[in-house]
Amino acid sequence: MKKILITGVNSYIGTSFKKWISQYPDKYSVDAISLRDEHWKEKSFFGYDVIFHTAAIVHVKENDTANYFKVNKELTVELAKKAKKEGVKQFIFLSTMGVYGTETGFITKYTKPIPKTTYAQSKYEAEQPLLEINSSDFNVAILRPPIVYGKGCPGNYVRLARLALMLPIFPDIDNKRSMIYIDNLSEFIRIIIDNNQGGIYFPQNKEYVNTTDLVRLIAKAQGKEIKTSKVFNWALAIGLKMSRTLRKVFGSFVYDIGISGSCGTKMNMKKIDYEVVSFEESIVRTEGREQI
Repeated sequence: MKKILITGVNSYIGTSFKKWISQYPDKYSVDAISLRDEHWKEKSFFGYDVIFHTAAIVHVKENDTANYFKVNKELTVELAKKAKKEGVKQFIFLSTMGVYGTETGFITKYTKPIPKTTYAQSKYEAEQPLLEINSSDFNVAILRPPIVYGKGCPGNYVRLARLALMLPIFPDIDNKRSMIYIDNLSEFIRIIIDNNQGGIYFPQNKEYVNTTDLVRLIAKAQGKEIKTSKVFNWALAIGLKMSRTLRKVFGSFVYDIGISGSCGTKMNMKKIDYEVVSFEESIVRTEGREQI
């Protein structure tokens, strides 16, 4: 049985992962711990096989640089060093696609990160010392997921869902976005734990997501119909050049499909299949109308 410790008792991804693997009670034992104070330093990590580190500062003032780096970088490295010293075999770090410093583009395994936000910079700077302490008896796995969505998940998906229900007409655009449904991400994590893998990972759904199609599915799941039009696409094209927010929603930003199932320290050592829920069904479940 694998013994797993999740940091971040209120983390959406952490709690979702714990729920996901609860269907395998004979294979995994899971605990969660808060890092909000110094008490975690007194907890023994002996006996744990895996630490899944999800605790982080995400939404605070962008100019609060010291706090971002104290929590997202320094605490992470301190945690990992303690884990290695006390015999933990695997350390999984939740990073972000934001390390690439852009809202649009095509990301391959050769694309160099150039983080621009304080959050992304703090995450990326945590990655480097983690990789330095990676060893044959301490596998460090770094996850750089794109947009994560699922029922109750905060973030950009929620904003799109609101637009789908509010706007009478939505732009009909031809874009592509990398996204991953929470159960697919949880299954991916479960597999790399089973294989005790280290490396840098880029998990995503099997297919890219078109924003217009996504909004149509959200509206459909809520029993509504939304009209789309290309009439204002020219204005949107101008807006994409000026607005970071518009680029986040309507721009194309994807990982190369060839690296989305990669596994291992060389990034593409082993292909794995972790999509347990199709895209269309994932929207139905996210909107709370899962078919039984």
